[in-house]
Amino acid sequence: MPAKPHPSATGAKSGAPAAVNSRRLGLALLVVASAQLMLVLDDSIANIALPSIQNELGITPASLPWVINAYILAFGGLLLFGGRLGDLFGRRRILQIGIGLFTLSSLVAGLAPAGPVLVAARAVQGLGAALTAPNALALITTTFPAGEARNKALALYGAMSGLGVTVGLLLGGVLKGTLGWRWVFFINLPIGLALLAGTRILVDAPRHIGRLDLPGALTGTGGITALVFAIIHGGEAGWFDLLTLIAVTLAAVLLPAFVIIESRSADPMLPLRLFADRNRTGS
Repeated sequence: MPAKPHPSATGAKSGAPAAVNSRRLGLALLVVASAQLMLVLDDSIANIALPSIQNELGITPASLPWVINAYILAFGGLLLFGGRLGDLFGRRRILQIGIGLFTLSSLVAGLAPAGPVLVAARAVQGLGAALTAPNALALITTTFPAGEARNKALALYGAMSGLGVTVGLLLGGVLKGTLGWRWVFFINLPIGLALLAGTRILVDAPRHIGRLDLPGALTGTGGITALVFAIIHGGEAGWFDLLTLIAVTLAAVLLPAFVIIESRSADPMLPLRLFADRNRTGS
């Protein structure tokens, strides 16, 4: 008569898949949280280095804020566009492209010999961030099962926004005081490369069938960019400055045009039916 398996051995076998799945979700959570932390951290960490950047590169006081603003403008203006690209061409693929762009432009920013090169690199960093952030958030729903695991991932993703500001100030001060201002950008290289390797563990979603809503993309991206620029420039030059008023006017024209285009488009970039849900609209 064959011997019965020992209960502990049976338990080990049944527990092994669960342990592997738990480790996989843990690594996926680390990738998503670290990606969001890197994007938010990059804004505050660069603020600390501004005086050193100005002294070494000879940037004028009027141009210096654009080391920060170029990143914010590209990031804020292209977020919706980055999310739509992920819908059409694969969220994980666009996430990887975004992280790659962010990492490469961090290297260029750290090596920048002059102010214009640094500002341009910061704008490309913003583009990379706009491709990364919405798709990292979307991949949470495909990687983590509904319930506690997904709720935890969403909560940690949101917490990284606040933590990134604090960590950026502390880390920026340490790096600037020890290795120099260029390392506030070089620090993104090992993080970005590690994140690129880690994205393979994220579960991609089926792509949406459709086409890129080019009129919606142009009006939506242009309107949001104009609005972000107006807020940035208005805080520096005044709300009645000519350039601020032009940007506000442009946003006031493009954003309503975007809504009209989306309401009539067969394949909109932002389906307006999403706002039929009162809770979502309020959020």
